[in-house]
Amino acid sequence: MSPPEPFFREAGAGPGVVCLHSNASHSGQWRELMDLLSPTCHVLAPDGYDAGKSPAWPADHQPMRLDDEVALLEPVLARAGSPLVLVGHSYGAAVALIAALRHPGRVRALALYEPTLFSLLEQETPAPNEADGIRHAVGAAGEALDRGDTDTAAQHFIDYWMGPGSWAATPTARKPAMAESVRQVRRWGDALFNDTTPLAAFRTLDVPVLYMVGQRSPASAQGVARLLCDTLPRVKRLMLADLGHMGPITHPQPVNAAIAGFLNGL
Repeated sequence: MSPPEPFFREAGAGPGVVCLHSNASHSGQWRELMDLLSPTCHVLAPDGYDAGKSPAWPADHQPMRLDDEVALLEPVLARAGSPLVLVGHSYGAAVALIAALRHPGRVRALALYEPTLFSLLEQETPAPNEADGIRHAVGAAGEALDRGDTDTAAQHFIDYWMGPGSWAATPTARKPAMAESVRQVRRWGDALFNDTTPLAAFRTLDVPVLYMVGQRSPASAQGVARLLCDTLPRVKRLMLADLGHMGPITHPQPVNAAIAGFLNGL
């Protein structure tokens, strides 16, 4: 059986840039960034498992790991050429970090917005810790799904990341697709909490890293940033005032401008 292949968007010509989306999203979140970068770069934005137009995770009886997401990306990474830049947001930024570790020499830089590698917080200090908020949100969302209540499941997940009332304020037309994607919340949580990569491994990523953090982001994202920014050898931390964890989606202009400036300086 041939391996599954992801759907991806593609634009421009030049050095390769691969953009990885967050949970409850898809490659379309990078449209504006692709427009910005495509005059000088070959930009590709894939959909991960169970997102957008990519295939579903084919082994429901097995947990999915971040390495599985990296393996799905292989055709996109090959098409982008080497060395390439990885851009990632949230879950996509966590996948980007694991991809960079698995492919040394293939990645020349990373632009990350709040990787959600909660496993690093678990390794540092067993619960209770800074990951408690998202752990509880995932648990509550999973319980709602067990009752067949996708709306409440999405509310728990979205309100954690964007603030209380955010799900209620989401336009009605957007809710069905987002609620459907949140069906994967336990799979996401399992991949992010149970990744076995030790923090020390990231000391080997000797490439420039732009690490963006929203000033209003929750403790889980801030805690992972604290650990990684103290470990990555060539990291530039950029705090973005008045932005939260979903900054690349809610405020794409300042985030995209920061990414473009970083790439121009490589």
